Amino acid sequence: MDKNRRVPVREQDAKIRATNFDEVCLGYDEEQAVAEAERCMHCKNAKCVEGCPVGIDVPRFVAKIKERDFDGAYAVVSESSSLPAVCGRVCPQESQCEGRCVRGIRGEAVAIGKLERFVADRALAGETKARPSFSRKGKKVAVIGSGPSGLTCAGDLAKLGYDVTVFEALHKAGGVLVYGIPEFRLPKEKVVEREIDGLKALGVKFETDVVVGKTVTVDGLMEEEGFSAVFIGSGAGLPRFMGIPGENANGVFSANEYLTRTNLMKAFDENSDTPVFRGKKIAVVGGGNVAMDAARTALRLGAETHIVYRRSEEELPARKEEIGHAKEEGVVFDLLVNPTEIVTDENDAVVALRCVRMRLGEPDASGRRRPEPVEGSEFTMEADGVIMALGTSPNPLVSSTTEGLPVDRAGRIVADEQGRTAKEGVFAGGDAVTGAATVILAMGAGKRAARAIDEYLSQK
Repeated sequence: MDKNRRVPVREQDAKIRATNFDEVCLGYDEEQAVAEAERCMHCKNAKCVEGCPVGIDVPRFVAKIKERDFDGAYAVVSESSSLPAVCGRVCPQESQCEGRCVRGIRGEAVAIGKLERFVADRALAGETKARPSFSRKGKKVAVIGSGPSGLTCAGDLAKLGYDVTVFEALHKAGGVLVYGIPEFRLPKEKVVEREIDGLKALGVKFETDVVVGKTVTVDGLMEEEGFSAVFIGSGAGLPRFMGIPGENANGVFSANEYLTRTNLMKAFDENSDTPVFRGKKIAVVGGGNVAMDAARTALRLGAETHIVYRRSEEELPARKEEIGHAKEEGVVFDLLVNPTEIVTDENDAVVALRCVRMRLGEPDASGRRRPEPVEGSEFTMEADGVIMALGTSPNPLVSSTTEGLPVDRAGRIVADEQGRTAKEGVFAGGDAVTGAATVILAMGAGKRAARAIDEYLSQK
């Protein structure tokens, strides 16, 4: 076996998976996982741990796999992560733990994410086991939002002995894990719901259909409901648009709406009560992971699908794995192209997208080369649907109904690295603070906030 090459992971054939919503990656079996674990060099100064936002002891859990102590490996991962089966699927390991792997200097990094998924899936496949009881502290903490930051904060606080209640605006817990990430990347019943069941086994309570800012308020939770602290992990669900003519036409969606209707409301099912638009040719504007998710979803719903992105492939912010999967499945990439107008017919329905070709100029504030229009390069692309995947910002509902909670100019809640806000007893983290980011960064924020909340309440 070549130690510099990782064990290939099983996947659905591209032509087959492009027609269904089953999970693309099939993961490792036991023998493959052990073989991959044997590639780990077990460095004394493990850079991979430094690259993990939640600090998983990677060498120790990988060593357990090598010894075929799979339960022990899961126990190690669970010390740091409340959602290992989720992280093993959607975290950008290539820029975090695997990006620091010494094995990757001369070859391919150890497939840490796939190994994490293996041990987590193996644990989830069994019946939910009762978790050990913890000494209770008799203090209540409210968590607003059941996305990755909220779930992580809730799980860590429950392990510390707090009485935790999670408030979710939608009818199902999971936040972006449920409404944002497609089934073919993150199965809901097999993974997300079982991870949440594990938190319930810790004693975490969930209240759905509760819109904080409408049904209840942060101040009301603390002053009337007896919560000693509140963590706001409400995410960033407010979509952005370009402001070009035609954006209000029939057939134009934000990626947020399109994915929510498909993932949460199961619009891909022909018997769904909430069907979604199925176009013949759909343009997805953007180049991040959400754009890839939307494009691959539209493809599965029968459309010829194009990614329209104003920079080159080198600047695409999506994970390389997701870009590769999209290409294999047949998504077309129209790069160095920027829309200028959405053309509609007499019924205000989309018929085309007017665009201009771009070239890359000098680097901008982000360090990426600034795209500039090429004079005289305008052209029209036929399309009957457009999905805008340009990022999101926090919904102002929670912050605007909470007295004394500061936000910045972008509407993000102002909090320090530990999640402390200027309002006593109120903490915040994840996308509500940073703007749209990754699942694992949101989890790291939830973890740090749980420690800060414990420190705060221990002094009261």
